[in-house]
Amino acid sequence: MLVVIETISLLIQPIALAVRLTANITAGHLLIHLIGDAILALSTTNFSITLLTSMLLALLTILEIAVALIQAYVFTLLISLYLYNNT
Repeated sequence: MLVVIETISLLIQPIALAVRLTANITAGHLLIHLIGDAILALSTTNFSITLLTSMLLALLTILEIAVALIQAYVFTLLISLYLYNNT
């Protein structure tokens, strides 16, 4: 019984890692898309608010790039740990 539980645990770890990575990427892209739509909607009404939201979008893009780099590092680190523990 213990062998079955350990085998399932080892198989689920990479799947959970992939789900976490996908959720982080999707959340960042969704936020950038929503703010981009807000910029398009506000571009005809108020220039100062459009400029402010454009700067916010630029900062979020930089944050998204940083999160992507961190996620890639964590993904690589955890996959290497999972593979090392399985051998």
